[in-house]
Amino acid sequence: MSNWQGRNTPNTRKSAQSEASRSQYNEEETFYRNCRAAYLAVFGTSLESITSKDQLCLALQQAGRNPTRRTLGKYWTQHTKKLNFDDFCEILKKEKPIDKNELMKAFRKMDLNNDGFITQEELYKVLTTKGERMTREEVKMVMDEADSNNDGKLDYNEEHYVTLQFCRLFLMTIEKSQKNAVARLDADAKMKQQQFGSLTSLECLSLPSTKSLVEYSQNPETETIPRKGDSRFSSKPSTPRSHRTSVSSVINMGATITKNLKLSEPKAIKNWQHVWSKGCFFLEDDGGIVGHRYRLELQQTTNIFLTITPLNLSQTEEKLSPWMNVDTALYVVRNVGDPEAVEVVCVTELREKERFGWKGELRSGVYHLIPFTTGCRLKKRNKSMIREAKLVYRENGDLMLTKEFRAALSDIFEVIDLDGNGLLSFEEYNFFELRTSGEKCDSEAWAMCRENFDTKKNQLTRQGFMELNLMEANDQKGDPADLWVTLESMGYNRALEMQEVCPFMVDIYAEDCKLKLTPIGLESTGSLLDSVICKTVMRKGEPKAIKGYNPLVIYTYKTETLITSVVENKSENKVIIHINNENSKNCVSSRGLRTFAMEVSPRTTMVCQHVMPIDERLEWIYSCTESIVT
Repeated sequence: MSNWQGRNTPNTRKSAQSEASRSQYNEEETFYRNCRAAYLAVFGTSLESITSKDQLCLALQQAGRNPTRRTLGKYWTQHTKKLNFDDFCEILKKEKPIDKNELMKAFRKMDLNNDGFITQEELYKVLTTKGERMTREEVKMVMDEADSNNDGKLDYNEEHYVTLQFCRLFLMTIEKSQKNAVARLDADAKMKQQQFGSLTSLECLSLPSTKSLVEYSQNPETETIPRKGDSRFSSKPSTPRSHRTSVSSVINMGATITKNLKLSEPKAIKNWQHVWSKGCFFLEDDGGIVGHRYRLELQQTTNIFLTITPLNLSQTEEKLSPWMNVDTALYVVRNVGDPEAVEVVCVTELREKERFGWKGELRSGVYHLIPFTTGCRLKKRNKSMIREAKLVYRENGDLMLTKEFRAALSDIFEVIDLDGNGLLSFEEYNFFELRTSGEKCDSEAWAMCRENFDTKKNQLTRQGFMELNLMEANDQKGDPADLWVTLESMGYNRALEMQEVCPFMVDIYAEDCKLKLTPIGLESTGSLLDSVICKTVMRKGEPKAIKGYNPLVIYTYKTETLITSVVENKSENKVIIHINNENSKNCVSSRGLRTFAMEVSPRTTMVCQHVMPIDERLEWIYSCTESIVT
């Protein structure tokens, strides 16, 4: 009898090919099913398009990816208007799902002071300002799960048992979330089949997701754009049915430029101890603002004079940098570990031209300095059609940086060189990396930089910074896409104009003791700053309870150049408030709209808006009506 076992016959080859084909088909089917499940967790139907970088980030996160700023910039450029479901699938083919290595990178990013541990505060800063924001209670639950010895720290050493458990739980959570999305997809399809029979495109009849895109991508503070025909947001006078009750404030403000200047330096300031640092406000794609933060250490009680001023980078006296009229402020706080317990020590409200300052006595100890701008004057610019500047060119076959690009890089160097010594330290360069790529540079990568590029005192020179960017251009064979991601992250448009930033200078003088000022972070305006502003306005401002609904109180606080309002909801119910500024004169709101709505959760306090004069040489009138919608 012949033994055919193991023979490579045509039938066995066909069977193997068929099996491989079925396996490949099943893999592709599973892939596209997971793609649809992730997409429909964000959008009501896969016929909807992704229309912003934030939406793309959210959809990718739903699919188990962890996109960095550089990754998002690769797929969403200045010319991108929208991406469809097919585009989304192609991106997922290229971007790998998050794994343990990615999580370790994320841990290192959360470790703001590079001590090998993640504190609850560090975890809180990340999880309440990025992606789908978590509450402090939810962050505490995560930390309690991972903090085995109850020391308030998470050791993220790769071999540490707790870290391995944390990674395992995290990855299991992602997998469970994706499975739930697929299960919802299958359940919806089954329900539609039962209701409508077998349709060619069941999706066409799908209803919007109960957790809409607005809930995913915006926090409760986000303004609601009025819709035509929606009586809740109408700019017409309120009716008893649409607005149950309201409160109005009218404040007449004189021309700011004619008022007496209040900020003056102490007489013997030349003999005082002096420290300073540069910093910068960066405008995010969603309109949020990111800025440097600092720690100030005082060895003894002393008189202090501190100021914050926009930093002019223009080389000519006749033409100042475009951000020189941006408002700036500096909050000095203590007890930053808990936004509820934070102590607001002082804020710079005295003014001399574009410089804002404060002077007084501070006790010995450690303080946190939080720079702030309202967003009234630092706003997104219209992406008008402009001629794109050239970044690189070839000369005798070698890639070179254009003169215009080198000038832009020189200005960027000036901004990120926080101590102004003409060199970039490891810490300064890491702030730049976090801003442009969303990731820190580790010690090995920094060692490579020192070996390959021009350095002095183990720090990167301006020339070395140019060489680094030339290397990136060479790595991409002259393709400027990654270079544009860097430039746009630093506030440049395609004409190489730095517009959506505001560099600033912080100066601190102490009369009787040495002091130490350290940049400690580059962070978005989150719950800490909101808490600080609310506490300040509620302490100094005028309260007005809404007539007929006493649990809702509006606090209004004014200085010569700024009016800020805060809403306190003392009730156990969510409240939606409609704000109308239409009768204001010569004013600009940080919200960017004359009418908008905001949702205030039970027993919370929120910043309503900041308002400033458009032209400080003229009188301005603040006229605002806050009405309860629901």
